[in-house]
Amino acid sequence: MLDGPTSSPGESSIGELFGKLAEDGKAYLRAEANLYRTVAMRRVGLARNGAIALAAAFLLLNAALIALLVGFAMQLAKLVGPALGGLIVFAVVAVLGFVLVRYGAAKLGALGGDEEERAALAGGEKTG
Repeated sequence: MLDGPTSSPGESSIGELFGKLAEDGKAYLRAEANLYRTVAMRRVGLARNGAIALAAAFLLLNAALIALLVGFAMQLAKLVGPALGGLIVFAVVAVLGFVLVRYGAAKLGALGGDEEERAALAGGEKTG
């Protein structure tokens, strides 16, 4: 008596519905990823000229700084001699560079987290 299907022929089974739901979810995720990729590429395109201008400005400022330092060395050369003038300017710039490198490296250490953060993470791992 229960030989035929009890549901109407237009209805899908639960398995088919879950399969369709999974396919719709994949399509949605692909569309979201494509949207974010498109937005990112547009932003990169808009920012590209600004990045080129900043790089050119950096190079020009670097050249200006070199010219300034050469001028200092030439003025010192008049007072203490050519070799010593260049060495004095080199020493001052080298010390400044060394101090900046040490400072920058110490600040980059914060990327690994500070002591308080490491302690909190270690405490969380023990209780978790």
